[in-house]
Parts: sequence; structure tokens; C-alpha cells
Amino acid sequence: MASTADFRNGLVLNYNNELHVITEFQHVKPGKGPAFVRTKMRNIKTGRTIDNTFNAGVKVETARVEQRPHQFLYKDDYGYNFMDNSTFEQITLPEELVPFADIMKEGQEVTILVHAETEQPLTAELPTTVDLVVTYTEPGLRGDTATNTLKPATVETGARIQVPLFVDVDTKIRIKTSDYSYVERVK
Repeated sequence: MASTADFRNGLVLNYNNELHVITEFQHVKPGKGPAFVRTKMRNIKTGRTIDNTFNAGVKVETARVEQRPHQFLYKDDYGYNFMDNSTFEQITLPEELVPFADIMKEGQEVTILVHAETEQPLTAELPTTVDLVVTYTEPGLRGDTATNTLKPATVETGARIQVPLFVDVDTKIRIKTSDYSYVERVK
């Protein structure tokens, strides 16, 4: 059990009999009335984000979750296959437990969240950014750089993202995994 004073980003709660991870929280002390904590929580199974408000000092049930480093090996008919970096054991996760799978390439390092009591894998998480090579994009118009214009591009994993006009084919770029946005070119 934890109180609202223990809230932090990444804390996993057992809320409404489902596991939720806190993505944002804010302690609010209005001038009139009791204090409360406003949170944004993401359901681990469905990926849906909900807003919730807890009264200050309320006890909530936490879940013990471990983060284990794994390496993505390949995808087959059963799902995505990963190898534990320390024990070299392989596990297979179904497609619904692997968000952002379309920007994950073979050999990619990922973190798998595992429920500590049941040893059940909950979800796979990519790093905050990944580096991929652009395999196809239309050429940008010369001189059209006055605005922040974007064009579609296909990366080596097959995902389609929006990139600036100056990005060409065979350019290695960094992509933010949370929203598929272009970050920068990589040397």
C-alpha cells in the first residue's frame, strides 16, 4: 500500500482490478478545500490513458513490477520473440502486449515489464528514441524551407512517419517512440 505522497512517474497501481502506470501527476492545494492529486494513468493491458483525481493521503494498492532488459529477435505466427539478456531464455509476447512494434527492428533492446508475484509479462517498452534509416521518401522542393513543412517517409521497419523536407533516402534519423515524431538526423 502506498499513499498519494508516494506517487511518482512509473509507479504501477492496482486500480479497479487492473494494472495502471502513472504517467503524470500533480499535487494540488487549492485555497479553499482539501488537497488532492490529479493523475494521468495508462492501462498496461489496453494502453488507454485515463485521468483520475485522488484525495490527498488516500491509500492505494501498488503492484510490484520488475523491468527486465530483453533483445527483440524476430516475429512469427505466435507473436514477438524476445531473449532475456542475462539468462538467455526466450519468451514470446502476443501482438497486443507490444505497442509500437512497427518501429522495432531485430536486435533492438527493449524493457519487458514483468509482474513480480506471478512472473507474467505485462508489456514491452521501447527506449524513448530509436534510430532508423529512411528507405523511401519523396524529394523535397528546393527553397521550401521557410515553414516547418513535413513530408511522409517510410523507414526500414516499414513504419510511415512525418519528416522535414531536407531528409532524403538512406538518411539515418532518430524517432521519438511515444508519438512517432522526428527528432534529428543521426551521423
